[in-house]
Amino acid sequence: MKKYDVIIIGAGPAGIITGVTAKKAYPGKSILMLKEEEKGLVPCGIPYIFHKLNDVEKNVMGPKPFVDLGGEVKADSVVDVNLTDKSLKTKSGKEYGFEKLVFATGSKVIVPDFIQGYDLGNVYYIRKSYNYIKQIFEELKAKKNIVVIGGGFIGAEVAEQLALHPDKKVTLVESEPYCFSKAFSKELSKVATKALSDTEVKVLTSVRVEKITGQNGNASSVILSTGEDIKCDAVIMAIGYKPNTGLAIQAGLDVNKMGAIIVDNYERTKEEDICAVGDCSQTIGFMTGRMDHVMLASTATAEARVLGHNLFGIRMRKSFSGTLAVFSTEINGIAMAAAGVNDSNAKDANIQFVSSTFSDFDTHPGSFESTSPLTIKLYASSYDGSIIGGEVWGGKSAGEIINIISLAIQKSVTVYELISFQIGTHPLLTAAPTKAIIVKVAEGIISKLNKGG
Repeated sequence: MKKYDVIIIGAGPAGIITGVTAKKAYPGKSILMLKEEEKGLVPCGIPYIFHKLNDVEKNVMGPKPFVDLGGEVKADSVVDVNLTDKSLKTKSGKEYGFEKLVFATGSKVIVPDFIQGYDLGNVYYIRKSYNYIKQIFEELKAKKNIVVIGGGFIGAEVAEQLALHPDKKVTLVESEPYCFSKAFSKELSKVATKALSDTEVKVLTSVRVEKITGQNGNASSVILSTGEDIKCDAVIMAIGYKPNTGLAIQAGLDVNKMGAIIVDNYERTKEEDICAVGDCSQTIGFMTGRMDHVMLASTATAEARVLGHNLFGIRMRKSFSGTLAVFSTEINGIAMAAAGVNDSNAKDANIQFVSSTFSDFDTHPGSFESTSPLTIKLYASSYDGSIIGGEVWGGKSAGEIINIISLAIQKSVTVYELISFQIGTHPLLTAAPTKAIIVKVAEGIISKLNKGG
């Protein structure tokens, strides 16, 4: 039985970055990465396979940077882990020993077995699997009437991409009043839902799927709670993901009520030398300090960099005390992004806040052909003015502006500090220095705070 200093189970973003970071930090250590398939996919790029990329191969992601540093990779599924003996077995019958073990097993789709017909033929899921996505990519080419169930990021993005094919009729069904409601405020959820409705997608909200009916074993219609019967030849389930922790549970690791592996601030489980990182591991909310359920590649890689440096002793202090979810998407040419607190989640956590909104253009003057409108909504503590959340929508710069806001939240920047923020501007690249949007929105909050909120 060959023994390695570190074995990483999984080759998604968390696994790859853990491996890359660890090889840089500990070049003399032997590290093996075990993965289920030869090829992997960029998780967030999967929706764009169905039109914009129009090719599964263009969304391939692999551990080449890890291999280039001397890491070893094998495509062989792990079927059993023995924590006492520090060994594991694979599907091919191989056995390996380890000093350190990292679970980076990611997440898996939620299969709604409570919906009758969920297991019919032509009912598809957006699994993070190269082989599966390649299969459904080919099968969906022939489908004409498609129903997407779920109006979160994956469901909306897949629906938009499929509807760009002129031979397809796509209907999206969302049980909430608006799409993206779990990530965005009500205001931005409205913007996002309208953007999707303005495409060729037929968007139905505030309605549930009662059942899927079939003919000859294949889905043929979706019955809604309103009684509407939508004829279809394909259904795509996109109602979310859950931690992929079956192997960890089998090995005896503890998981929380959300099914995620319980870890400390450095991704270590209670079992010595056993770690977990990414979607399969527990997160604690940055603002609330409570158990959270954030599964983003950006979050996973941030955790992985910390774990990689600290596998053999604390070398680098983890600089974030909790997980700050930072979301972004683009629907129908409108970029939308959010971080931290918003109107919806603040109420659930009983967070007191003041907000302000400012809109302008992302160039100056706003008459260039490339100009886009841009809106920022900023949230700050009503107690001390510290920035606790933000939303941005409009042009593509929204994706990087939300990262600035995210940094401000993590570093406890106040709106008073933000108004003296030294910025660079250019007519083609930013709003005018006389009305920098992020500064103007901070001024709006200060005005409200001065008036007592």
